[in-house]
Amino acid sequence: MATRAGIMQTTNQQDIVQPAAGEGALENHLGGDEARNYRRYQYNLVSPHVGKSLLEIGAGLGHLSAELAPNLDYLAVSDGDPYCLEQLAQRHAGDVDVDVLSLELPCEVKLRQPVDTVLMMNVLEHITDDAQALRDLAAATVPGGRIIIWVPGYQQLYSDFDRKVGHVQRYTPKTLGAAVRAAGLTPEVLKPINFLGGLAWWAAVRRGGASYPRPGLVKIYDRTVIPITETVERFVRPPFGQSVFCVARVPS
Repeated sequence: MATRAGIMQTTNQQDIVQPAAGEGALENHLGGDEARNYRRYQYNLVSPHVGKSLLEIGAGLGHLSAELAPNLDYLAVSDGDPYCLEQLAQRHAGDVDVDVLSLELPCEVKLRQPVDTVLMMNVLEHITDDAQALRDLAAATVPGGRIIIWVPGYQQLYSDFDRKVGHVQRYTPKTLGAAVRAAGLTPEVLKPINFLGGLAWWAAVRRGGASYPRPGLVKIYDRTVIPITETVERFVRPPFGQSVFCVARVPS
């Protein structure tokens, strides 16, 4: 596939927990222009582990992959949301080094070439058979490649929002590490991140009962909490966080 004339489809619905109409799109849209510092925070954590070819699963509107693209020789972006797929196709129209895929795991992942890096930002928590999903991705990755995983952290933070957007679970480093190892991968980085965000999430959503993160609060959080979080986490490993971050190595 050399152009954006069509969108490839690879789908297996059996192990996907589907959110109600529109709620998956809501989750994908969070972290756009109202959360620029958070996107930078994500980029700074992810980019050191990205090679020259990348498959992003659940790319949403493509903010992060667009930032990574200038350093890539090949990019494949995927999502299961029709609106996001449409936006991804428009963003990359005419770019012969980018493929847009309709992809829902677990399934056989078909790419024009194996990649050295797979990126999953807030995706694995939607999948019941998470280990199988990781095996499928490893099969599309070159030996010795990496799978970068970012998931919501800690079941104590599970809320109505998680249910609405179809989260099967929230992870700890222990439970995410177990899924990674069950898939035959080796975790090289595995840690909680965004400690202050975890406290804010607990107060606003879990304890406060907010049904979803409101854009106004997201902006305030982005401007005030994220810069502090990024500075502190350069020197201190948090014991707990809103998310868990993992870089898993595919066997050589």
